Amino acid sequence: MSKVVTLRLTEDEYKKIAAAAEIEHRPISNFITTEVLKGIEESYYADPVEMAQIKSDKELLEKLKAGHSDVQKMKGKLVG
Repeated sequence: MSKVVTLRLTEDEYKKIAAAAEIEHRPISNFITTEVLKGIEESYYADPVEMAQIKSDKELLEKLKAGHSDVQKMKGKLVG
């Protein structure tokens, strides 16, 4: 189900977003949604090349497994 979200933008921000959406012949809401999701993908997830490098590093994988085990056992300190 769709959700409605209110977004507060400055006049300048709105003009820039509206212009970019118009260039791509898309509604502003679709443009914002697409760009936000693309940003999340780029910021929070590893791309296929990076993931292949991670999976090929046996030492790193062992450290990740040990860290995961420690978290499950509530062992260690949260560093902020």
